[in-house]
This record gives sequence, structure tokens and C-alpha cells, in this order.
Amino acid sequence: MDPMEGYRPSPRRRSMLRRKEMPLWQELPLLLVVAFCLAVLIRTFLVQAFYIPSGSMQKTLELKDRVLVNKVVYDMRDPLRGEIVVFRGTDNWAPEVSEPVSNTFGAKLGRTIGDLVGVSRPGERDFIKRVIGLPGDKVACCDDQGRITVNGVGIDEAYIADGFNSDLSQPVIAGQCTSRKFAEVTVPAGQMFVMGDHRQVSQDARCQGPVPIENVIGRAFVTVWPSSRFTGLEVPEVWKQFAKEHPTAAIGPPGPQPRQDPQVAAGLFPLLLTAALSARSTMLFVSRRRRLRA
Repeated sequence: MDPMEGYRPSPRRRSMLRRKEMPLWQELPLLLVVAFCLAVLIRTFLVQAFYIPSGSMQKTLELKDRVLVNKVVYDMRDPLRGEIVVFRGTDNWAPEVSEPVSNTFGAKLGRTIGDLVGVSRPGERDFIKRVIGLPGDKVACCDDQGRITVNGVGIDEAYIADGFNSDLSQPVIAGQCTSRKFAEVTVPAGQMFVMGDHRQVSQDARCQGPVPIENVIGRAFVTVWPSSRFTGLEVPEVWKQFAKEHPTAAIGPPGPQPRQDPQVAAGLFPLLLTAALSARSTMLFVSRRRRLRA
């Protein structure tokens, strides 16, 4: 005799069963909302995509490339020389690109959504450059080989392509970065000296001044678009070797303290992973249920 024969679920149980059998047209919007919220959380706390609006980082980064930026790493430590960082420029920094934008309702809505999920173009005050000097470093150009020097050491920057360096014969003009030459600069405490890889067109710390480390948004660690240019953005060997040979080169007080407890940011990883797996499990459950009913 079937022990379940004659069994009738309680009204509460029947209500729960009905809720579990939510039709696809109701589940799909829910899944989209969950996915959107996850994207906003990831963009806010973990990783954000940035669009390259100018040629100041060629050939490392080309115009219209998209890079992913780690927004957590500098909550745990300060930037390192040779890293590519995205930061908010100070009032001294002039926008590199001023492109006309559409102000139609659809365009504004698209920009708002894109900004929420982290795929919009950067703001006028967002820049991407390479870290050259840290607090206390003495940065200058040039030595007898035409190289920049950090604490008197010439740096062989192999990532600067032929023809992408400034002309040594160009006179130094205040407020412009057209000349490769610039007088020695001692990087102030809590700030960093940044430069673009395309020295002929990059407007950077040579003429606009160092940038507060607290203005850093994150580290660019991979180029994701176009797919043909997918590659990691590692610290060049010359900077790794410099750090090994001159571990105490920089002087002065350390940079600013972490802007938030790194454990808080790190704790988001399991939360987001659990939410993502839950959404995936729901989709698989819906798919299996429909196959079984077919």
C-alpha cells in the first residue's frame, strides 16, 4: 500500500509549490534583475571595464581598447612602479579628449546604464597612465642615453615603441609635454608620478604634476576588447628588476592608509559567488523542468 495514498498537502504547502512553479515569463525578469544587481556590485567594489579614449598609452593600449580594472588591490597596498593605473586627475589635469556626445533621452539612458554596470566611457577627469615614481622618488629626463631616470638610475623602457618617444630637440615649454626633457622632480609624500607610454602625445605628470595616490580608482590588469588584443597587463621586467635592486630607493613617509577595510571587499567574493551560483542553479532547474514536461 502506498504510504502517500490519500495524502493532501496543507494550504501553506500548496502555496509554496505554486510559488516554485513560477512561469518562465516571471522568472526571466527576476534573473535579469539579479544579474544587473550583481553587475552593479562588481562594478562598484571589485572590477570595472574602462574604455581607452586616446592614444596616450600606445602601443601598450590602443584607442578604443577596453581594459578591466581591479578596484580592490589598492585597498590592500599602494601602487607599484610600472603598473598601469586608472585615476581621477587633479584640477591641473586637462581632459585629453573632448568628444561630442548625444543628449537624446535614449543616449542619456544608455550612458546611465553603462555607467552603472561599468562599461561606459570614462569621465573627463579619469585617466590611465603608467606609474613611474612613488613618494620620495627623484624622477628626471634624460640621461646620456635619452632615458628617464628614477633616483639616478636610467630605465630601459622597451614598451615604448619606435617613434612614440618625445623629441630630445624640442624645447621645454611650461604646461606642455612636447619635450622629452624635464627637470628633476621629487615626488611628494602620498603622491605618484605617472606617464603615458606614447610620450609624444601624452599629457601627464611631466607638465601637469604628480597625482595623489588616494585618487587611484584601480589597476588595469587585462585588455579584454577587441578579442584579438586580449592580453594581461603585467609589470615590465625592467621595473621588477629595479624594485629588487633598489628596495629602499624611495624615501619619505608612506602613502595614504587603505581607504577601507580590505576584509570587507574580500568578503564580497563568496557572497557574489553564492548569488551567481544560485541564479545559475535556478536557470538549470527551469530548463530541466521544461524538458521533463515536454
